[in-house]
Amino acid sequence: MKNKILLGLCCLAMPAHAQELIPMVQLHAGSFYMGGLGYNENFDEIPVHRVTLTKDFKMGATEVTNAQYEQFRPGHRALRGKNGLSVGDDEAVVNVSYDDAVAFCEWLTRKEGKTYRLPTEAEWEYACRAGTYWDYYTGDGLSDELCRNQTIVRDLKQVSLQVGKTRPNPWGLYDMHGNVEEWCLDWYGPYVADAQTDPVGYGTGLARVTRGGSHNTPHKYLRSANRMAMLPQDKHEMTGFRVVQADYPATEPLAQPVENYAVSQTKYSWTKVAGPVFNEPQVFVIQPQDGHTPFYTHNHQPAITWCDNGDLLAIWFSANQENEREMTVLQSRLHPGFTEWEPAREFYRIPDRNLTGSSLMRDSQGTLYHMNGVERAGDWQNLALTYRKSTDNGLTWSTPELVAPEHTVHHQVIQGPTILKNGWFMQACDAGPGGADGTALFISKDQGKTWTDQSHGQPLGEITEGGHGPVIAGIHAGVVQLKDGSLMALGRNNNIKGADGIPHMTMSLSKDYGETWEYHASPFPPIDGGQRGVLMRLNEGPIVFFCFTDHPQRTPEAQRGMMFTDRNGKQFRGYGLYAAVSYDEGKTWPVRKLVSDGKYRFLNGGAWTRFFEMDDHRAEPRGYMAGCQTPDDMIHLVSSRIHYSFNLKWLESK
Repeated sequence: MKNKILLGLCCLAMPAHAQELIPMVQLHAGSFYMGGLGYNENFDEIPVHRVTLTKDFKMGATEVTNAQYEQFRPGHRALRGKNGLSVGDDEAVVNVSYDDAVAFCEWLTRKEGKTYRLPTEAEWEYACRAGTYWDYYTGDGLSDELCRNQTIVRDLKQVSLQVGKTRPNPWGLYDMHGNVEEWCLDWYGPYVADAQTDPVGYGTGLARVTRGGSHNTPHKYLRSANRMAMLPQDKHEMTGFRVVQADYPATEPLAQPVENYAVSQTKYSWTKVAGPVFNEPQVFVIQPQDGHTPFYTHNHQPAITWCDNGDLLAIWFSANQENEREMTVLQSRLHPGFTEWEPAREFYRIPDRNLTGSSLMRDSQGTLYHMNGVERAGDWQNLALTYRKSTDNGLTWSTPELVAPEHTVHHQVIQGPTILKNGWFMQACDAGPGGADGTALFISKDQGKTWTDQSHGQPLGEITEGGHGPVIAGIHAGVVQLKDGSLMALGRNNNIKGADGIPHMTMSLSKDYGETWEYHASPFPPIDGGQRGVLMRLNEGPIVFFCFTDHPQRTPEAQRGMMFTDRNGKQFRGYGLYAAVSYDEGKTWPVRKLVSDGKYRFLNGGAWTRFFEMDDHRAEPRGYMAGCQTPDDMIHLVSSRIHYSFNLKWLESK
């Protein structure tokens, strides 16, 4: 078989009729049981179901190589070696989208006069298993020769993607476990329990199936049963494809299951409350009750907005580990007049892709906008940016668009997007995965169709009082536009010492829409791990900043807490989540108040916060905050698990 592969590579200069471009392996019709045990994140591998393939077909002995693909698209040679991978003629081609792979198959069909296409998901698993039902066709694990740095990474290790160099499976197919992921024909969707004949998956969907796993990712994603998917337009160094030579199956595709869920489309009439209000804190992260929505142990990094029908819509990611691939984005709603949030439902998932970072925004016409990072694998360093919108209060959403398609730094979305006075959209993103990488600012001048990184990819550099740089000081930054059109931002880390000689949170100011920033010590204390503030302008005009007085583990004891004034005019030291209000565009912050009504509570803040006590001197000690303000002037602040609601009059009250 290896000689056949080498012959296929050598024959590229021969006439098309003399030799098939791609060495193929004959596979015979048969039946097998498709799927796996379905434990935890692998819920989509069940139910195991019997599949019958009624016709013989041929499958590429290896993944399509650079030399083979470039017969079709010579310009792709410029992508060889991107991020140090796939350099040689006989290495698997990568950086190809689903449409690129389909276009190659159509070209090869015309060239050779017989039908080439991508394999269906069922054909792929049938071929990979080769009559086995172990995790891998090799048994319970993979030998070293089949492994190519099978671990979670931020920076891809440069490994060989040369095809056909290891033992084939029992049916003569090489590199079915690892090397690179492989596009399949199907739209991704849930399995059905009924026996199927020549299945082709679903007729529509969000993402196309990929199979086999790749280099630089843990072993478990290389299993025969493991299911992955990608947005069809996505491409990166982990995914290529192999071809099938056979007619397209005539089977009718499945219809995606329709969730029996209604969202009111009646416009809500908001009524402002006359006096100060602080409502009882509520839990908004509630486990799904539908029996199929994934819900993991770590629920974190929320975003929130309001809808024209009066609903509050909150989203967050759910995962076992923040840098793993099982992550999904969930949603919940609080309907007007209700005090309890709905159980969670799935909002956005691209199977086996890390989705760290989400944002929600509403424009003046009621259109909702959602942005999300999408990793090529796990971790959260190399994200692409996706964008979609809804005109029906978030019931349905447009097809995701890759508005920043490169998987790179500067793409971890932060809640708090804003529409500037000139109509431009503004979205902040962490400039890197590190705690001191700062925040990059993206601007869209066409209502989200295209976005520009205002920093032009430049790193943060050194932070000094009065110094300048290309990005905001601090990760997870909140950004607000001032009345003179300039921008002000406050973030986590990259702190500057104040006049008192101790570190302060840095205030970043920009007069050119985020292309350059000037740094100054703010009056606020630094924050750290598990903490994210909110900076926003209120309907009434003032700017409000929600943050934390200290970090419970990393702030020196002498610097913990902040001085507040109680209702009797006495000073006290308080701890935890506070609000600061500015009436002069961030120059002074005369109103400072703990986000607590003084009532004793024992609460679970979720994620990194866990349990805490709340009373007249203590508020939530840490959490990832997100906020919005509804037309009734109520401020809605969510942490990693808890929803607070109050108004400016309460903040200003004694």
